[in-house]
Amino acid sequence: MAWFVVPQATAAALQLFSSTITVIYFGQLLGRSALAVASVFFPIFFLVVSFLIGMISGGIVLVGQAWGTGDVGKMKSVTGTTLSVCTLVSIAVAAAGFWFSPELLGLMGTPSDIHQSAVEYARVTFASLPVVTIFFGYTYLLRGTGDAQTPFLALMFCISISLLLTPALIEGWVGLPTLGVRSAPLANLVACAVSLPALAIYLRQREHPLAPDRELLRRLRVDPRIAGTFLAIGMPAGLQLAMMSLSEVAIVSFINAFGSSATAAYGTINQVVGYVLAPLQAVGVAATVFGAQAVGAGQPGRLGVVTRIAVLLTLAIGAALVGIVHLSAPTILAWFVADPVTQAIAGRALLITLWSHVLAGIGGVLGGVMRSTGTVAWPAGLSIAAVWLVLHRTRLGLAIRATANDLEVANLMGMDVRNVAMATMAAGPPIKDAAGPRHKIAKTTPCKVEWAPARSTYAACVRGTRWSVVTAQPNLILL
Repeated sequence: MAWFVVPQATAAALQLFSSTITVIYFGQLLGRSALAVASVFFPIFFLVVSFLIGMISGGIVLVGQAWGTGDVGKMKSVTGTTLSVCTLVSIAVAAAGFWFSPELLGLMGTPSDIHQSAVEYARVTFASLPVVTIFFGYTYLLRGTGDAQTPFLALMFCISISLLLTPALIEGWVGLPTLGVRSAPLANLVACAVSLPALAIYLRQREHPLAPDRELLRRLRVDPRIAGTFLAIGMPAGLQLAMMSLSEVAIVSFINAFGSSATAAYGTINQVVGYVLAPLQAVGVAATVFGAQAVGAGQPGRLGVVTRIAVLLTLAIGAALVGIVHLSAPTILAWFVADPVTQAIAGRALLITLWSHVLAGIGGVLGGVMRSTGTVAWPAGLSIAAVWLVLHRTRLGLAIRATANDLEVANLMGMDVRNVAMATMAAGPPIKDAAGPRHKIAKTTPCKVEWAPARSTYAACVRGTRWSVVTAQPNLILL
């Protein structure tokens, strides 16, 4: 499993490195407002990508099972159906996102000083989505055969092109147009468009089982029989990841109320946490692939071994990375942003929440093994139930929802809204519905709703014992 995890984690780290360098390009070459643009749009794009990745995970499971049985024809059929379905979905999402970008960003409360730039950034990103989906979907499906090296090489080639082209488009090198914040998504589109045929040629030369030969191209269509099984596994996983991503949209909508410094700080946190999550998620993918291959080979007894090894790897890798980041947090944050206010906000939230991602990694391993057997409802159901319980049955959840409902009234009622914002950052993706309607918030409190439901809600939140922001993430993880 380690031979799979190392290139898989390195590939994920490369993607994060590309994102990090882009953030540095934006922060150093374009300024803080450009960094805030990338941060405010990230949850929307993450929502779309998460849903597509969740769908593709159904294809990975089926490819892994077919690999375990040695059925190359079925592997090609699964690959063709998965790519066809995801491409059609991405085209529909791209068209809707391009058209409604201003409204989406407006609903998120995007600061007025960056709204127009955020719309331009969003539209280019949505336009690139179909090509990006085909390229990354193909590399994900290759992992179902246990091959993590080829996707790593493909990503390295793609990212190299993107990192060279982004600053060239920002500053207009060698006569290229100066595109500002649009440079990064356009560079990514060009990189994927170049890397996809290069990957196809490489796979043909290696005679890879999933090389785009005549047989695979013939099966590049929606097979209803395979699509049913693929969607039965992929859709719940996609919805689960989409729910987590929707929480990011709600969180950023809440944090936007504190200005572009807070928005930039949250984007910086996401960058740092991503490097911790990358190898942990790689272990989860490995558990899914090897579990699916064990099922396909008719050896379900190996699932226990796969689970134990994956959990131990998660604990070892996670503890090491969390320790390094805790010890070096000020230095690491300085790489991303120079503003001391933004650094202080990001540093405090980072130290509160970072350790809990190790536990989330273990949950990812268990969910991955369950998905490899075709069990998808339980992982999704437990995750969504945990979110609901925290928001509707804890003092912390009420405080977050109440403050998000009306920031000014929360201040007038004496709530420490900055601590609530910090708790929201600490809670991270599992929080959803932060900006729920006021009448819904009022109905969840024990207060009598009279002429001022918001006042009743805030009174309920601040009454009684105090809660600590340090308890935010542990409550979510334990649930």
